[in-house]
Amino acid sequence: MAQNECPQCGAPTALSDRECKYCGEALTVQNSAPSAAQRPVPKQQEFDPQAAEALLYQQRVAQQQYAQQQNINNGIDPSWPIKNKIVAGLLAIFLGGLGIHKFYMGKIGKGILYMLFCWTFIPSFIAFIEGIVYLCSNDHNFQVKHRVRFQ
Repeated sequence: MAQNECPQCGAPTALSDRECKYCGEALTVQNSAPSAAQRPVPKQQEFDPQAAEALLYQQRVAQQQYAQQQNINNGIDPSWPIKNKIVAGLLAIFLGGLGIHKFYMGKIGKGILYMLFCWTFIPSFIAFIEGIVYLCSNDHNFQVKHRVRFQ
């Protein structure tokens, strides 16, 4: 039995129906399908490597744009530098008194400040706490707070 689909809701309908029995949409009466003698014969398409390459390029660009849109929606800018949260946390715990983790994260001024006051051991305590916070924070919050992204 041949069937049509309702243009409104997509429900299957019989060819003789004038309206959809589910949504009530008026259906257009279609003539029977053209016979094989009336159908045009499609041309045999040749393989065009340049067209295939162009199509692949368009798909790649569309995927990159989609990925960038997803990152922007999440608050992560694709131009931010790539950093590793675990490396930053371990540097803060073990070498944080010298401010090495600040240099790694791209905060040069704070790194110099840590180096200037490293003899007081205050930066060591602060860095130890920062290292624990780095390691315990979730990935998205870490990326947005420190303006970095993961690979």
